[in-house]
Amino acid sequence: MKNNETAESRSINMYAAIEAGGTKFVCAVSDHELHVQDRIHIPTTTPSETLGAVFAFFDKYTLDAMGVGSFGPIDANPSSPQYGYITTTPKLAWANYDFLGALKAHYPQLPIAFTTDVNVAAYGEFKRGAGQGKKNVAYYTVGTGIGMGYIHNGGIYMGDQNPEAGHILVRRHPDDTFAGACPYHGDCLEGMAAGPAIEQRWGKKGKDIGPDEPAWNIEAYYLAQACMTTTLFLSPDIIIFGGGVSKQSQLFPLIRSQFTRLLADYVTVPADADQYIVPVALGDDAGITGALLLAQEQAA
Repeated sequence: MKNNETAESRSINMYAAIEAGGTKFVCAVSDHELHVQDRIHIPTTTPSETLGAVFAFFDKYTLDAMGVGSFGPIDANPSSPQYGYITTTPKLAWANYDFLGALKAHYPQLPIAFTTDVNVAAYGEFKRGAGQGKKNVAYYTVGTGIGMGYIHNGGIYMGDQNPEAGHILVRRHPDDTFAGACPYHGDCLEGMAAGPAIEQRWGKKGKDIGPDEPAWNIEAYYLAQACMTTTLFLSPDIIIFGGGVSKQSQLFPLIRSQFTRLLADYVTVPADADQYIVPVALGDDAGITGALLLAQEQAA
């Protein structure tokens, strides 16, 4: 997908997509065949400043529907009085913020699909990426935090609240003395394996750690536990990893090896490990693709 905005594109009806991350908002518009016509990145600062730039971007177009995937935690239960809110985020300016309400106030007639940022990425991969042809797809993003989206029988799974699999408890690696970086749980999965945990443990970002360094064995151990737990609880057809850490290609053989050892043939999985635990196929476009697909469905 690439930007190719023209005067003609501004005159036709569009689908809108927002991938709202804790660091930046990615906003895009597409035609009805989901070809992206324009896209922008907006820093996540305060709601008024960020959404002001979001509205300035979308107001240039005639919109038919919008798909939104938001950082969280969010309240995604339509029967809840706080449906559409960002809730207990550590980004204090956004805590208990009525995100969906602000969008609807600005676009009162526009159909809007609202879910988590990881759910839209999972949906994009399910429809257009590594999960094509599957019914049950687990998608993890590993970056500033860790989140999971789950496609169950072809639809986005939601409980009373969205699953927060990034905060499952994990067994500590024997060589790891790091206390954990999660402000809520310390040494949960996110606290041990997200980007901030890597940087605090090793004193540098993951992109600056060599592919053969021991850091990746420890990282793989925690992500393999996530795969094992996901397999035992949800029995997916495939587990897909996105986010910054997924760009470390040397990590995947390590995750698969650790997963196979931990699972110990207790249950069978649908494919060999190299086809069961895979990197994202759509790269950084997974979230925007999923959000546009939800907008298309919302319009229909």
